[in-house]
Amino acid sequence: MQRIRSVATEAATATAAAAAGLDRRALLAATGAVTLSAGIGYALGPGAGAGNAAPADRATVPRSRPAHAAPAAPAAPRMPYKNGTTLLTAAAPHGTTGYRRLGDGPAWPRVVRGDLAAAKPGREERRTALAAFVQFTDLHLVDVQNPLRYEYLRAQTASAWRPHESLSVAGAVALVERVNALHGAPATGAPLHCVVTTGDNTDNNSRAELDWFLQVMSGGRITPNTGDPRRYEGVQASGLGLYWHPDDPLRDADKRLGFPHLHGFLDAAIREVNSPGLRLPWYSTVGNHDALPGGCWAPRDPYFTEFATGGKKLMSLDETRGAALWKAVKKGHDPKGARFKEILKGEKRRMRSVTPDASRAPFTPAEYLQAHLDPAHAGPGPIGHGYTQENLAAATQHYSFRISDDVLGISLDSTDPGGHYEGSLGTAQLRWLERELKANERRDGGPSYVVVLSHHTSRSMRNLRHDPARPEEARHGGDEIVELLGRYPSVLAWVNGHSHKNAITPHRTPHGAFWEVSTASHVDFPQLARVVELTDNHDGTISLFTTLIESAAPNRTDFADLSQTGLAALYRELSFNAPGARPALGGDAGDRNTELVLRKG
Repeated sequence: MQRIRSVATEAATATAAAAAGLDRRALLAATGAVTLSAGIGYALGPGAGAGNAAPADRATVPRSRPAHAAPAAPAAPRMPYKNGTTLLTAAAPHGTTGYRRLGDGPAWPRVVRGDLAAAKPGREERRTALAAFVQFTDLHLVDVQNPLRYEYLRAQTASAWRPHESLSVAGAVALVERVNALHGAPATGAPLHCVVTTGDNTDNNSRAELDWFLQVMSGGRITPNTGDPRRYEGVQASGLGLYWHPDDPLRDADKRLGFPHLHGFLDAAIREVNSPGLRLPWYSTVGNHDALPGGCWAPRDPYFTEFATGGKKLMSLDETRGAALWKAVKKGHDPKGARFKEILKGEKRRMRSVTPDASRAPFTPAEYLQAHLDPAHAGPGPIGHGYTQENLAAATQHYSFRISDDVLGISLDSTDPGGHYEGSLGTAQLRWLERELKANERRDGGPSYVVVLSHHTSRSMRNLRHDPARPEEARHGGDEIVELLGRYPSVLAWVNGHSHKNAITPHRTPHGAFWEVSTASHVDFPQLARVVELTDNHDGTISLFTTLIESAAPNRTDFADLSQTGLAALYRELSFNAPGARPALGGDAGDRNTELVLRKG
């Protein structure tokens, strides 16, 4: 596969070669670093995200530029490093029973995986950097007081309510702080190009949460509170033993497991949080919780909007009725929320009064795009964070963008507007994806490598329910997408989330091979993000490095510290202790910090 080097790269190479005492490994890292930064921060076209691939006889053309020049990435060391990553330490519990405190635990070593190609000796001295980016996924920034939430299903699913979720904004800001403090890419030392999100940026598909997400990413002051501006009105002040009441001596279900009594916690949880915003350009991908009320019910039902913004909230439910509802949701039997509405209407007399708030309304796909395109949320760019006016005109949420000179990113919308939390692609988007891949293969100077981004994993794309807006259009699942991506040797990786679990899967097809990289969420323990680096080993192979990072909050908590940083630390520790937490979400060693080898196309 032919590579193109920019003039800037050649100049940097000459300069680096002339530097006294610069070894070959440092020279190669410097060469890759300049190439990496040359194509920073723009979406592609014409027609990117609108269903039209670029003409096949020429390179795709930049369509939108950042609102202003992106700030320079932190100065990168010339060698790999471990500080600030799980290669140095990862949060781990002390003790064996009850509520367990966290502290600094053992490092997670890097594992070389040769499932798709053998790792050849000497590659460390030959390799050059192609691209490096950070993946955020499943932040689930949550308005915990939203009436549309179904916390009372806690006995059926741990995701219905988490003891720590009122701290999601503080936790996400600490993750932004971690990325800002990284000194380049851990495996190569090359500059990081961008941050990408792979969906479920919000939890309830609410306008308030969308605003919080955009301010966390691009910078701003966030008050994670809706309803009464003076006090918290959610389930943690309900007096119901089903929920942890941090400020109350009530012997609730969680305190019986050892959860602490933290006076002032709820006031601190709705206090203003300040995000510095990312210093890198960032790109957004949509997930089911960003598109569907509750993450599973078809959108645009006026009843859901009225209920979410209204003054009544259901906080408890007969367990038998709750079990029947969740069983229907899991099996995909209630995609439009008919059974959910039936329960809400039947439980009116048992609802609590809360302060109405219009900002809790579910946002539409058009509002999601408009919010991203708002210059007020541009941050370091690009305006739209991948989305363009063409997306808005065509009512689409997929696009392609240039990660670096050598690497093309393709962001997909895998949510199904017909309802249910699993995903799929419509025919129009699948055909657009195929055109993008074909156009890349015919690119002047040779194809770029490709990284595909989506929310859903290949295994969770089984929802073939039709889009109500396109009833004649077929839907396509994960197996079809794997087959399509496998036809193109330029595809190196499919990066996604949704499962809240670290998992790395090799895919081999008759025409090629690629890695599927699924990353744990930042709402459930172990609360991670992932750095992905691509390098050319100059021996017929490519290496993808994956390195997991935790937020900048300390692993050790102090119950007396209810500062922004203290809350972010509590966010992690409470998530570890949450009833129903699954240790398996961290994955095995081969799903964490890795070097993934595959043959060049």
